[in-house]
Amino acid sequence: MRTAVLVPCYNEAATVAKVVTDFSAADSSVVVYVYDNNSTDDTAKIAAESGAVVVREHRQGKGWVMRSMFRDVDADCYVLVDGDDTYPADEALAMRQFIADRSADMVIGDRMSSTYLQENTRAFHRFGNRLVRYLVNRIFASDLHDIMSGCRVMSREFVKTFPVTTGGFEIETEMTIHALDKGFLVREAPISYRERGGESESKLNTFSDGFKVLATVGELFRDYKPLMFFALVAAVLFLVSLAMFLPPLDEYIKTGYVHKVPTLVVSIALGISSLLSLVSGVLLDSIRNHSKQFYELALTSYREQLTDNRRHN
Repeated sequence: MRTAVLVPCYNEAATVAKVVTDFSAADSSVVVYVYDNNSTDDTAKIAAESGAVVVREHRQGKGWVMRSMFRDVDADCYVLVDGDDTYPADEALAMRQFIADRSADMVIGDRMSSTYLQENTRAFHRFGNRLVRYLVNRIFASDLHDIMSGCRVMSREFVKTFPVTTGGFEIETEMTIHALDKGFLVREAPISYRERGGESESKLNTFSDGFKVLATVGELFRDYKPLMFFALVAAVLFLVSLAMFLPPLDEYIKTGYVHKVPTLVVSIALGISSLLSLVSGVLLDSIRNHSKQFYELALTSYREQLTDNRRHN
């Protein structure tokens, strides 16, 4: 397989050379692509001197970098790693076997089952990973251990049909949810994780980026599971409406009059909103099902085109 190692980088001068040389040493046939995202240090220069193909991406954000990577790079297998030297090259490349035997479309390097909890000393990072994992597994009926891993090995089919819509660190969550929703084969493989070296600094802001990831999970829940999402909203509105409607109803039964007219009006408005929310969920779910059918047709067409290209080559 033609293998492309994709390394999104922002100010990783301290570690990028080791990442490039480790992958080249592990397999001399791979091509390492370093996409420099407006670094203010010598990341691009060092990567180029180490033998990587260096490309500039001027739109700031990991999601934008991966969008360009997925569009530009042509390969049979894609290995995605961070430029901070936290994943061993040999273990990441070993995951290609699942792509080769077609037992997976995306292999996630599972840090949680190896050394992540011992190496990562940031409590809020660990809590955020657990929270996102719980939400995604509950909403999308999966059993994944590491939703936000930055080490992934992907097939050409997945990469070339994945629509990137987020621009930041929430891209890993979007990739995972897209794969689960569209029926791609997803599996995890334990991978060693080592904390950054002393000179390398994390670009992830625990709170602001964490909130963005949670907001992305909510948005993708709404977009990928509209009936469930709006049914939950409808249920909440209905319960509040019912709680507000009972006092005026009790008053009317006892006295024949309703003095709490504003409460009654608000309860009726919430009841109507609940019904509208449920109807919206039904309509959006129907639209989503049609969109999913069109995606499957496009995926089938892409597979046929890929098969024809392989035959000609």
